[in-house]
Amino acid sequence: MTLDALGNAHFITARGDRHVAPRFWIEADLDHPRSDVVGAVLRATAHGVYEARIDGRPVSDSVLDPGWTAYEWRLPYQEHDVRDLVATGSGAVRLDLVLGNGWYRGDLAFAGANANYGDVISVAAVLEVTYRDGSVQRIITDANWSAVASDTTRNSLYNGQTIDARRRHVEAPPLEVLEVDVDRGRLVPQSGPPVLRHETFQPTAIWTSPTGRTLVDFGQNLVGWLRLTVKGPEGTQIEIRHAEVLEDGELGTRPLRAAEARDVFILSGGVDTFEPTLTFHGFRYVEVRGWPGELSPDSLEAVVVHSEMRRTGHFSCSEPLVNQLIHNSVWGQKGNFLSVPTDCPQRDERLGWTGDLAAYAASACFQFDTADFLDNWLADLLTETAHSPDRAVPLVVPDALKYATFPEDFEMPPWTATAVWGDAAIWVPQALWTAYGDADRLASHYPAMKLHLASVQRYISPTGLWDLGHQLGDWLDPDAPPDQPADAKADPHVVATACLYRSATFAAEVAGIIGESEDATRWTQLAERTRAAFNEHYVDGGIIKSDCATVYALAIAFGVLDDEDRGRAGDRLAAIVREAGHRVTTGFAGTPFVTWALSETGHVDDAYALLLERECPSWLYPVTMGATTVWERWDSMLPDGTINPGEMTSFNHYALGAVADWIYQVVGGIRPAAAGYTRVRIQPVPGPGITWAETSYESRHGMISATWHTDDGGFTLDVALPDGLPAEIVLPDGRVEQVVGGVHRLTTH
Repeated sequence: MTLDALGNAHFITARGDRHVAPRFWIEADLDHPRSDVVGAVLRATAHGVYEARIDGRPVSDSVLDPGWTAYEWRLPYQEHDVRDLVATGSGAVRLDLVLGNGWYRGDLAFAGANANYGDVISVAAVLEVTYRDGSVQRIITDANWSAVASDTTRNSLYNGQTIDARRRHVEAPPLEVLEVDVDRGRLVPQSGPPVLRHETFQPTAIWTSPTGRTLVDFGQNLVGWLRLTVKGPEGTQIEIRHAEVLEDGELGTRPLRAAEARDVFILSGGVDTFEPTLTFHGFRYVEVRGWPGELSPDSLEAVVVHSEMRRTGHFSCSEPLVNQLIHNSVWGQKGNFLSVPTDCPQRDERLGWTGDLAAYAASACFQFDTADFLDNWLADLLTETAHSPDRAVPLVVPDALKYATFPEDFEMPPWTATAVWGDAAIWVPQALWTAYGDADRLASHYPAMKLHLASVQRYISPTGLWDLGHQLGDWLDPDAPPDQPADAKADPHVVATACLYRSATFAAEVAGIIGESEDATRWTQLAERTRAAFNEHYVDGGIIKSDCATVYALAIAFGVLDDEDRGRAGDRLAAIVREAGHRVTTGFAGTPFVTWALSETGHVDDAYALLLERECPSWLYPVTMGATTVWERWDSMLPDGTINPGEMTSFNHYALGAVADWIYQVVGGIRPAAAGYTRVRIQPVPGPGITWAETSYESRHGMISATWHTDDGGFTLDVALPDGLPAEIVLPDGRVEQVVGGVHRLTTH
């Protein structure tokens, strides 16, 4: 951390309406001609979000800087190379900074919580210019800057943005600039990837709804905003409302709850371009009001926005619905990996729920290179946990809920050590270690693992079970009532104790890797005690307490059971799956592991049948209903086209898409045999309903691909490996081949 990264720059704010985005500016004379500039760097950050321009040109492609963070302890600053902007032109340099509310003053959370980190937003920046003679000039933010109200008269992440183009052509009255005292010890260099614009989508359809509204479909549920260029009479107001789905032919806004998701553009009378970059929306459809003249497909486009991530994993197979499921998982990750990994990107929530990511991290790390993104988030998780009242992992990271002011009639569950959610402190680093094999980062994540396990130990009863305290359990069990998402079939303490065994086991492994031998012994003993207690109190002849798919899936996948009981449990799980007609019966806790538990206990056909089922609840039911992202509930939309009546439903929620990990590794066949894919196991397991599959993964060592197909009882597998990468290839008939790098074809009959 560099405490003086911003030099003597002050954090500044402007007195005015909290909804208006102030624009700060200064025109500064340079010490030497611009032709003498050999380097220029702008460092900046904000409590809020900022946009910086030099001589009217953006300093970078990033948006929503500095992103969302645990502001109380970590405030990232960005460093932009602006030499080309400063070295060109002549005369004084003009620097503009527009400041929005962002997450800092975003009225975050749900149920009217209006959680804010503070009442005052502020921005700080230093422009450091280096000249040919070696001298350095610094232009800093302070009370001498000027400020006016920008053309953004309203900005909110949840509610949207209003841009008045008339303000671009008039001189606004000055605003008072004030310096703000901010603890500079919180400053850290930005380590997470920037938020960027990515794809753009043109409308696929424009039509009039039954009530006369103009609706637009972009064909893909996405996260971002609209960009448009329009000409109309001065003062004309265009209103855009966003939603993920339609209901009864109209925009389905009920799932947004209190989020308005509404942008307003006011025309200047000339040609105006609008792009609301101080907000974002989750949407596929928009409703357009007030458009001057005819709205055509060329009139507007949707801009996709998310953190920068390189796509690393691809999959396709003979079943188009499974291909669409993978597409939905990828787009769910895009939409929810925006600065932090969120549960959903559209309603009045958009929080970094730890349980969602704990379930999904392995899939996320295959689909995209998430190393920097998740490492940055885990840094926030560590500091939030270390400062929490009982040093337990928060339910959300960053933890805005500690500032929530919920209504008196709203009951928020008590915050204690929580299985799955708290286990994110261990399961997310485990996914990163498996994917990238970075021992230094693994060591940096270990303190949070220790804090989590220490917090759990306070809730272990004398039986050795984690059966004290509050649990969310198998959240969103499909058999739970819409208004009781935690009312699952799985006993929450069975879930918690199984999760503790997995977490303690990996923590022991990590402690051994990083040389913490005493901790390795401590966590190994905890794991052994937990395993013994689980089998003593919860298992009887292979039957597990509460006798539902989730408890068997967790016990088998986590290795909690003795060998004899494991086989019996696998048979019982398969029977439960068949009794349900191969429809899904698991929630957040069990869903990532149920197909694993089936295939690893010899019930491959049932695993495939579970994957390929189309009736609700199933992974493919939303696909048959036209979904382009993963839904929060198995039945977020009911078969009759109406939205689930529950108060909590989203159409872009990646957690239940965690089956993607099993698809990549078991159907596709690419599995890490050692951390970071330093060794690979290629082991596709074909099953009924899929006759071919193509999978690829761009590891740190290069591209790995596996393609297989079945034909007249035969099986052909083509494998391509980076040079020098050792791999074990396991064929369906049990034959094993050891290879190193290169291209290989293997067949069975």
